Amino acid sequence: MSLINNLDHPVSHDVDLRAMLDPSATAEVSRIMQICNACRYCEGFCAVFPAMERRRLFAEGDVSYLANLCHNCGACYHACQYAPPHEFAVNVPVAMAAARASSYAAYAWPGPLAGLFHRNGMIVSVVMAIGLAVTVGLMLAMIAPELFWGVHIGAGAFYKVMPHKIMAAIPIGITAFAMAAMVMGWRRYWRHTGAVWGGWRSLFDAISAVVALRHLGGETAAGWRGGAGCHTSDDRSSNARRIYHQLTMYGFLLCFASTSVGTLYHYAFGWEAPYGLLSLPVILGTVGGVILCVGTAGLFIEKRRMHPAVSYNNAGGMDYAFIAILFLVSFTGLVLLALRSTSFMGLTLAIHLGFVYSFFLIMPYSKFVHGLYRFAALIASGSETRRSR
Repeated sequence: MSLINNLDHPVSHDVDLRAMLDPSATAEVSRIMQICNACRYCEGFCAVFPAMERRRLFAEGDVSYLANLCHNCGACYHACQYAPPHEFAVNVPVAMAAARASSYAAYAWPGPLAGLFHRNGMIVSVVMAIGLAVTVGLMLAMIAPELFWGVHIGAGAFYKVMPHKIMAAIPIGITAFAMAAMVMGWRRYWRHTGAVWGGWRSLFDAISAVVALRHLGGETAAGWRGGAGCHTSDDRSSNARRIYHQLTMYGFLLCFASTSVGTLYHYAFGWEAPYGLLSLPVILGTVGGVILCVGTAGLFIEKRRMHPAVSYNNAGGMDYAFIAILFLVSFTGLVLLALRSTSFMGLTLAIHLGFVYSFFLIMPYSKFVHGLYRFAALIASGSETRRSR
């Protein structure tokens, strides 16, 4: 019986949800969790194992919850006495990764788009990015070639190449769709996993865990600083993956802050881009872009360095596609900053906007949603911990 039922709190399941997790992934996690629940050697390694003890039936919703609570540090695998070649073949990180990848498609909205991205992540993302970039570039070149290849300096220079209304309308429409899709995905995840709201303290606990990425530390990860880090292919532990995750997250937030400040400048004060090199939007965007480039490049390297025993490579290439798109968004933004006063401004603007539009289009069907579901799992974990005391 799950903790939710133990607490006489009704589990709200979405009866209209048709896309469920892969049955084989669910069965494997359920099998392994029953072994782990009997052993409990890894009880203090991370938040997964205490949550496992509270949810003992391991139905599909429980599997999805535990899978998104797992940060794939690999510590439990290397400590497990039942790991391969033992006949029990316990491999928690890979089993959780398979269920986690399945959950992305299971809760996606609209459902038919989920399969497309799950099966063809890299191809779809790259083709979409290149297609959009080429389309925008050709459109601008055909409409006004002399403007597209001209040199424009000062306030409103970007809008001589593409009118502000068009430049703003496209991302507004794409963002509205992406936000709606992610809200629907969050709702489906929350209801299907039987998550409960445990108050603001649970929310603050989840935020602190995200800020420090404490569960990427391996052993003793329940502490603020975490443990020795994730295991690499040479059987060493390293916190590099945590650091690169933090750089990616904070770089993205700085770039978002840059866009937000620029929007405020435009609509509240009537100040038109491009802004000066020492202006707040440019400083935030430059620092964020550099950090984001370093973070995504580091994540790509660390993904290649993961210990093969805990590496899951059947996600359709979406992991690499997401990292690549984020890198290209930040890199082309930096190139645009460097070339904005030259005749290449129109071309670099078109390419940058193409990657930006692509990123927001694939967001609900990419690795981006793992942050949303993981955050929800952390909230639920904190809530259940308090309710069980």
